[in-house]
Amino acid sequence: MRVIVVGAGVVGTLHAWHAVERGHEVVQIEREAEARGASLRNFGQIWVSGRAGGEELETALRARELWETIGARVPGLGFRACGSLTPVRNPRERAVAEAALARPDAAARGYKLLTAGEARAVNPALRGAFEAALFCERDAAVEPRTAQLALREELLKSPRYTFLPGREVRDVVGEHAVRDDHGDVHSGDAVVLCTGAWLGGLVRELAGPELPVRRVRLQMMQTDPLGEPLTTSVADADSFRYYPAYRSPALDALDAHQPQSTTAAEHRMQLLMVQRADGGLTIGDTHEYEHPFAFDTVEEPYEHLTEVVESFLGRPLPRIRRRWAGVYAQCTDTSRVVHRQQVRDGIWLVTGPGGRGMTCAPAIAETTAEQLGW
Repeated sequence: MRVIVVGAGVVGTLHAWHAVERGHEVVQIEREAEARGASLRNFGQIWVSGRAGGEELETALRARELWETIGARVPGLGFRACGSLTPVRNPRERAVAEAALARPDAAARGYKLLTAGEARAVNPALRGAFEAALFCERDAAVEPRTAQLALREELLKSPRYTFLPGREVRDVVGEHAVRDDHGDVHSGDAVVLCTGAWLGGLVRELAGPELPVRRVRLQMMQTDPLGEPLTTSVADADSFRYYPAYRSPALDALDAHQPQSTTAAEHRMQLLMVQRADGGLTIGDTHEYEHPFAFDTVEEPYEHLTEVVESFLGRPLPRIRRRWAGVYAQCTDTSRVVHRQQVRDGIWLVTGPGGRGMTCAPAIAETTAEQLGW
């Protein structure tokens, strides 16, 4: 079988990976020299803890298993089974964590409620004031800026894999074939469009104007090296408001009696923090849904995040080295893990995982492979 994959972000690259692993010939086409979208502009988290029960959690757990397997083979991914801690600072926040512990799938997530002392034993960098912390053992991380490069380096070892950068796919030619802006036609037994947040142009022509996917913009930042290990990922209680696993009467009470700060509410914020291989901290994030998106970043979210992080670390944050914005594609029905649609004979569109893309990409691609009979 010959498979054409359009897009070299994490979803596209994992589709190429699964096809090559199954013995097929793969041509992967990317309009940039390298992918530059949400696949690089994220935390690199393999985030199991907050996923909705059922299909979403099952997908995340399967993806986490696949990431670990691939990471053992491709050290450049930087896979690490670091887990996560969400410190809670008062009884209302603790009640949400306790409700999560009562879920029937809590053990599958590796949930434990730790005292402040136990949490500091797991992550000694957390010297600030908090009452307890929700630990999720199954959370993990990879290096988002280099993950696709490391995967491609491994893929290029196969004579069945070809990477064609700097080519934008412009139209469909008959069945199972696309033409790029160089005028070259690429035909195969299957074409998979993994175009990320690029939802216009050919994608709109093929999928129609009612594609049930929206674009979401975020702001993030990265610091200079912390100077010590941050041994787990870290979230704050605002993440309880964002992730479906934490929905409960306890969360309703938190919302009613302890609303978010003005800045956090305005920018739909949560804290997520991961240490990079160079020791710096990736910190975010915000969520903007209304179009047109701003072209610039604003300082208030960064100031809010700095205050929250410093309260957990009990020390000043290192110098902010990078700030950026990114855009990802999310299913408008956020209970759906991904939008997978056959748009022409032999041509499928796979998009809309939202903030789950980095977590779930290996399992999303595996499901595509199984459904298409690769």
